[in-house]
Amino acid sequence: MGQERVTLTSAEWKKALVVEKIVDGHMTNAEGAAALGLSERQMIRLKKRYVEEGGAQALAHRNRGRKPKHALSEELKDHIAEVYITKYHGSNNCHFAELLQEHESLKLSTTSVRRILLSKGIKQAKPRRRKKAHQPRQRKPQAGMLWQIDASPYAWLEDRAPAFTLHAAIDDATGTVVGAVFRPTECREGYSLVMMQGIRKYGVPLRLYSDKHTIFRSPHETLSLEQELAGETKPLSDFGKALAELHIEHRKAGSPQAKGRIERLWETLQDRLVLELRLLGVSTIEEANAALPKLLEKHNRKFAIQPKQAESAYMKIDPSVKLEHVFTAREYRKLGHGNTLSYNGKVYTFAKPCNIRFDARTTVEVRETLDGEVLVWHNGLAIPLKETEKPVREPAPKTKKAEPAPPRKPAANHPWRLAWSQKQLQRNTKFTPSQVT
Repeated sequence: MGQERVTLTSAEWKKALVVEKIVDGHMTNAEGAAALGLSERQMIRLKKRYVEEGGAQALAHRNRGRKPKHALSEELKDHIAEVYITKYHGSNNCHFAELLQEHESLKLSTTSVRRILLSKGIKQAKPRRRKKAHQPRQRKPQAGMLWQIDASPYAWLEDRAPAFTLHAAIDDATGTVVGAVFRPTECREGYSLVMMQGIRKYGVPLRLYSDKHTIFRSPHETLSLEQELAGETKPLSDFGKALAELHIEHRKAGSPQAKGRIERLWETLQDRLVLELRLLGVSTIEEANAALPKLLEKHNRKFAIQPKQAESAYMKIDPSVKLEHVFTAREYRKLGHGNTLSYNGKVYTFAKPCNIRFDARTTVEVRETLDGEVLVWHNGLAIPLKETEKPVREPAPKTKKAEPAPPRKPAANHPWRLAWSQKQLQRNTKFTPSQVT
């Protein structure tokens, strides 16, 4: 039974032509090896195979038409497609390959995963669109030179819970997510918690980049009288005052492209974090916040890079500084008699006897922490307050109003009635019919 003939490639036909010339004596082994880019010993082996096995067909690749030993079975391919549809739908090819290795103990390349899914008619859930070219800004050379901060409302738990907002900050030099927290809506509390997380773990950055939300800037153009007396030089929001107190330079972007580092972070997190939360069975915002730290560590291990300069630009925070007393809501109030003040419809006084003497009607700064603690901030000192009862005034006893006196009709001989009768009589007798002609 003859050997099945196969179609040769152009490279194999070239080998056959050179070997044929060597066999016919028109070319030496050294010349043939140089023409094909092979060693002379390999050229001799090709010539031997050509002569012994019957011509050009002997030079065809031996594995052609055979199934590779390391090829994946159809059963495994079907299993991969099934788990994608039932468990990992929505993930891109790269993330799906990582999840297969992490959760299914299947180590496959991204190319293999893509080829398997396409063979089963499954296309990538989120095709990448070609975007308008934008010249990226160079990364800062040192970690801590610049943080970018923003928030992204999204259906992070898909249909298992209403949409809520992820607040996060990223280091520009390394791409490390320094802090993140879920909140129902974009708010000052969310940004404050992100800053506190990052500062406690890494240190105080030199600059912060954000958008122009009113959380980051004051809506007022001028200072109030209390702010001027307190020594403030320009209107700042509560968040802006906290940054100024920590000596963090604050810059505001004029467009989303200006803070592209964190804008690209949202694309990555919306692509990966949603699936990770689904696999963990998270169904509430509280559970999502509890799972977030480990997910951020996993993200940073994969995507964070080394800065251009090893030296860090982070500033160490003074151990005496309590961040919960820095990222607060701030108002100015006047002290009343007895060191009392009114704040949010309640009356407060000092929780403990205070060594500092305040005169009545003194303007003080009142701060409210994220935990609801209210305190007076004076020269870098936090003076705790306690709520006191409002003075209750006893209502005045109700007195019965005197009833109006009944109308009194004067007597017929009353002087007033006599005078009135005389005037009426004079008026009636002034003109008589006989006088009218």
